[in-house]
Amino acid sequence: MKVLVTGAGGHLGFHLVRGLAEAGHDVRASLRSLDDADAVARAKGQGALEVVAASLESEPALRAAMDGMDALVHSAAVYLLHAPGRDEEIVSASLHGVERAFRAAKDAGVRRIVLTSSIVALPLVGAGDKPADERAWNQDLRVPYFKAKTLAEQRAWALAEELGLDLVTVLPGPFGGPGFVRPTPTVDLIASIMKGAMRVAAPPITYPYVDVRDVASAHVMALMSGATGRFIAINEPIPMLADIARAMHRLDARVPQPFMTLPGFTMPVLPYLEGLVAALGKFPRTMTLEMAATMSGRNYSITSARLRRELGWSPAITLAHSLEDTMAAIRALEVAARRERQVVAATA
Repeated sequence: MKVLVTGAGGHLGFHLVRGLAEAGHDVRASLRSLDDADAVARAKGQGALEVVAASLESEPALRAAMDGMDALVHSAAVYLLHAPGRDEEIVSASLHGVERAFRAAKDAGVRRIVLTSSIVALPLVGAGDKPADERAWNQDLRVPYFKAKTLAEQRAWALAEELGLDLVTVLPGPFGGPGFVRPTPTVDLIASIMKGAMRVAAPPITYPYVDVRDVASAHVMALMSGATGRFIAINEPIPMLADIARAMHRLDARVPQPFMTLPGFTMPVLPYLEGLVAALGKFPRTMTLEMAATMSGRNYSITSARLRRELGWSPAITLAHSLEDTMAAIRALEVAARRERQVVAATA
């Protein structure tokens, strides 16, 4: 098929272009603009036959990007958790982006759409409660990113019915792995653990981690399968954040590991504790008051059983392998940033 990938400059988009090209599809990659020559070269290097500019704010650009395409893989979104003052932007990018992209796809006669949603569109559950599955929706939308992904996927399903579009959605957990040019909140979390953010204790949070390459393969399978509905894509069993930190310590003894997991009653004060630790250690922040309130007394209890059963998907990248690659990519990015600062200083 001829497939348009939106958000091709992002962490997932980078791997979607490669995965689709390797599966034999003709890939057109869309970026916000073509001003970044490195981003264009990266997309072409991953196998894109064509790279176009298609901002989610521009209906004409999206419509032009859809021309001649058989399918759309819509992965473009704003992935931010701790971003004061940007709540409206986070929600608008996902919600209005879906609206414009789906209507452009209908106008262009695109037959098939795969949408990147997220597990944040699923409810967290309390201890002892029944696990959530693909039939459930998140009702707690205090966190802007949770609101953005939930409302956008719900709007996508409404549009698919209204416009007669063939839709399937993939709901990945937070994903790491190589291939990013700027840190995501998931990468920021791993970077902060590397720098000692959890050297004393870890938050009492489950973290349904998955590797970005496995998320990309889930999208490719979903596209080619003809399946519809929602598919959760996570690694299992789901680790706690303390498990993530300890796995990183086993890979690199320089990474401090937590002595304990904090008790659940500490959730309301976690944003303040994280803020203090982040300020002292110069770590990126990922916990907000809204997120702490949303997750207090609740966690993720979900499974990718449907994706495994119906599409034959199975993660190829283990947790340790993915964390090792992510840590290496973080260090490489830090080295590149230091070199760039040295060059700027030398020419100032």
